[in-house]
Amino acid sequence: MAAAPPAAPPAPSPTAEAAAGTAGAAGTAGSRTPRTVATATATATATAPSWRPPLSTRGPYVVDADGNRFRLTAANWDGAQGSWSGSGNIADPASHHAGQDSHGIPLGLDRVPLAALLADFHRLGLNSIRLPFSNEMIRTTAPVPDSAVAANPELRGKTPLQVFDAVVSALASDGFAVILNNHTNTTRWCCGVDGNERWNSSQSTRQWADDWVFMARRYRSEPRVAGADLYNEVRRDVWDDPNWGLGDPHDWHAAAQEAADRILTEANPDLLVVVEGINWTGIPVDGFAHGRPTLTPVRTLSHTPAVPNKLVYSAHFYGYTGPNHSGATGLGETSDPRYQDLSRAELHQVLRDQAFFVSAETGRHFTAPVWISEFGIGSDETNPKPRAWFTNMTDELIAADADFAYWPLVGWAGHDSWAMLRYAPDGARSGLLDPGDWRTPLWNRLTAATGRTGAVPREPLWQQLTTDHRDFVQSMRVRSTGDWDSGARKAACPDGLRLTGLSHTGGRGLCTDTGTGDLRAAGPEQTVVRDERYVPPGGDWAGGYTKLQCPPGAFLIGYAVRGARTSSALCAPARTTLGTAGRTVWFDRGDNRPAADPGGEFAYGRYKGQCAADEYAAGIAFTTRVGSQGTPDALLCRRIAP
Repeated sequence: MAAAPPAAPPAPSPTAEAAAGTAGAAGTAGSRTPRTVATATATATATAPSWRPPLSTRGPYVVDADGNRFRLTAANWDGAQGSWSGSGNIADPASHHAGQDSHGIPLGLDRVPLAALLADFHRLGLNSIRLPFSNEMIRTTAPVPDSAVAANPELRGKTPLQVFDAVVSALASDGFAVILNNHTNTTRWCCGVDGNERWNSSQSTRQWADDWVFMARRYRSEPRVAGADLYNEVRRDVWDDPNWGLGDPHDWHAAAQEAADRILTEANPDLLVVVEGINWTGIPVDGFAHGRPTLTPVRTLSHTPAVPNKLVYSAHFYGYTGPNHSGATGLGETSDPRYQDLSRAELHQVLRDQAFFVSAETGRHFTAPVWISEFGIGSDETNPKPRAWFTNMTDELIAADADFAYWPLVGWAGHDSWAMLRYAPDGARSGLLDPGDWRTPLWNRLTAATGRTGAVPREPLWQQLTTDHRDFVQSMRVRSTGDWDSGARKAACPDGLRLTGLSHTGGRGLCTDTGTGDLRAAGPEQTVVRDERYVPPGGDWAGGYTKLQCPPGAFLIGYAVRGARTSSALCAPARTTLGTAGRTVWFDRGDNRPAADPGGEFAYGRYKGQCAADEYAAGIAFTTRVGSQGTPDALLCRRIAP
C-alpha cells in the first residue's frame, strides 16, 4: 500500500483511491465469471511451479536450491494486516478499506474455497505470494466470526493467526513461495499518520524483532515459506523522519540489520530477508524538503546479513505518487510530478536512480535482487496518464528483468477495482482472468517475459562493514568465541569472506571472497592482534607506524576501534598455504584501490585502501603521533598464492 506523508490527511492508497470512484459498482473491465467456468486467458497453467527450496541470491538474482533463477512473480494477498480505516465503527464494513472488512485474515475466504482461490492464483501465472500480517494479528485470541470463513467452514473457530497458518500451509503445499510481510503494527489500514509509520511506531524495536523471530520459527518446518519482508513503507510520523544510518531509534538501516540477523541466526537461516527502502521523509509542502528516498541510501550504506546470499531489497511504485510527490490531493499536494506525469525516458531514469541500480550495478557491496513488491492500477482506470504509466511500468519491469508483486491480489466484486481477482458473495469471479480487463494483455506480457533463466553462476561477494554506532560482527564463528576486544567497537566479515578494504576514517570496511571462495581453515581458531609481535625482523612494511600484523599463514577478517583509534586486528588461519610476498597500500592521503572499483564505494567521502582480487590483507598500520587519530593509514596486501 502506498503511504501518504503525515503532514497531510492520509492520501488514499491505490486500492482506496480506485474504490472511491467505484464503490457499489461491479468491475466494468471484465465479466463476472461463475466459478465453474474456466476462463483463464493468462499465459500460465494451473500447474504448481517446479522449484526446490530454499531460495537464496546470486548477485542480482534470486535462485533456488539448485542454483536456478527464480523470478519472484508475485502478488499481495492482503487482509491479515487489517482493513479498518481508523474512524467509525470497526464493526461496520463501511469503516474498512473499500468497504471490505477482512477481519484480520486474507480476503476472500468468506466467498471462495481455499483450493479454488489457489487454482486461480496459478492461472494468473504466479509462483509466489507476498502475505501481509500485523503484529496485532499475532496476539489476537478471539476467533474470527464464522461469516469471515463462510466458504471454508474448516476454519471456523480459529484465531486470525490460526487462519493465517492454514493459508500459509495451503500456499506452500500448492507450490507457491510464501514471503511473509510485516505490513502494520496494528490491524489498521495504512497510510499517513496511523500508528504504523515505522516498525516501532506502536511497539519497541525489540518487540518487533521478537515477533519476527516468533514468525520465522513458527514456519521453519515449511521450506516453501521462503522469505521475511521486514516492514512495509517506512515513513514519517508527525514529529520525525525515519533515517538510514544515524543510529537513533528511527534508524531503519540499523533496525533492519538487527531484525535480519536475529531471524537468520535465531530462527531460520534459510529465509530470504527483504528490506524495503524508505517510503517518505519530510513535509509535503512546496518550499519544504520532502521526498521518497526509496533505495537511494543503499549506494553508500548497505546491509550485510550474518548469513550471506540472503538479502533482497524492495521498493514500491504507483502512478499517482512520485519521486517527491506524496500522492495526496488537496491538502498536502505539492507541485512535484507524479510518476504518471513522467515521460517514458524520465520514468526509466527515475526507476534506475531509486531502485534498479541495486541490481544493475553488479560487483558492488550493495548488489542484490530488487523486488518491486507493490505496483498496481484499477481495472476501471480511464485516465490516459495512469494507463500509460502502467504500460511503461510493466515495460520497465521486463527490461530490468525485475522481480515483482502486484497489489492487491484479491478483492470483493463491486468494492476494489484494483484487485487482480474480485469475488462476489456467491463466488463469481471477475478480473484479470477475463479478456475484457484492459490490464490483462499487459500482465500476460509481463509474466511471459522470460529474462534470465536456468543456472546462475556464483559471483564474488562484496559486503560492507561499519562501526558507526555499534559492534558489527557478522561472523557466526567469531560470535561464538565471545567478546574479543571488550569496550571497543568491533567489525568482522561474515563467514566465508575476508577483509580486503578499510577506510582511513569512519570505521568502514569491505569484505570479499573474490578469487578464492572461503579462505578460512576449519575450526574456531583466530588471533587477536594488539601489537607488533608478528612483524618479523627486517619486515617493517610501514616505517614509523604501529603495525598490527597477522601471524604467518593467517589473514584479516576483522578489526576494532576505540573512538576513532585502531584498537586491534582479528586474524584467521587459512585453509591453504598463503603467499608471503606483499606490498604496502597507503590510503592516508587519498584512495588506493584497484581499477574498475570492485566492491563499490564502501566509505563515501573517506580515503580508502583495498587489496587486489588476488591478494589478502595481512596487516593494518596506523600512527598516534601528534595530529593523528590512530585511524588506519595502510594495509599490508599479500598474494594469496605462494
